[in-house]
Amino acid sequence: MRVVVTSLGHTEGVALHLSYGPNVPHDGELRLCGDVSAKRVIELGIAPEVNAMALARAGAKAIAVDADPVRIAAGRAAAEAEGVRVEFHLGELGDLGFATSASIDLVVAAGSLHEIEDLSRVLRQVHRVLRPEAPFVVTLPHPITAMLDDTGRTLERPYGQVPSRTVSDLFTALSRANFRVDVMQELFPVGRLDAMVPAVLVLRARKLGV
Repeated sequence: MRVVVTSLGHTEGVALHLSYGPNVPHDGELRLCGDVSAKRVIELGIAPEVNAMALARAGAKAIAVDADPVRIAAGRAAAEAEGVRVEFHLGELGDLGFATSASIDLVVAAGSLHEIEDLSRVLRQVHRVLRPEAPFVVTLPHPITAMLDDTGRTLERPYGQVPSRTVSDLFTALSRANFRVDVMQELFPVGRLDAMVPAVLVLRARKLGV
């Protein structure tokens, strides 16, 4: 497993500008998703930047799933305005019945899983729809940020207090769902030399089994 703590600058001419959170390196710099051209890809929970659109612009057959009809409507309007083809599904993140087993090449969940109550159900569904060894990229606010007050400098809560999960909680949940974590990155805000802790945790896991 590759573990990296990083704060990267902007890279020009990237092929896939997939957002992993505000003011942190994107996938054009981290390169966790690989070439998505002609691949079936799910954005699990629509990010503010609508990552499914970035995936579609890079040649993917992009699908976006979200339980919030407002985000679905906003994403659909943005895609239509830009002339980008994205398939939108309104439903809970664990409701992936529209996809047949082993039919998806990549799932990206950027900032959408950290407060999911039944995480194991979501992971089971993601495992079902992914092809063997296909990647599942998860980003979420780094668990340590939940310990800090609004200034980001003073401890206020215990580590791992509900609804936050610890890094080991997430790693164990993925392992139990038959995923192998091969990359973990802790992203500091770009240009924030005063940042005390990483802002975003990124995990890439690959489906084991069939």
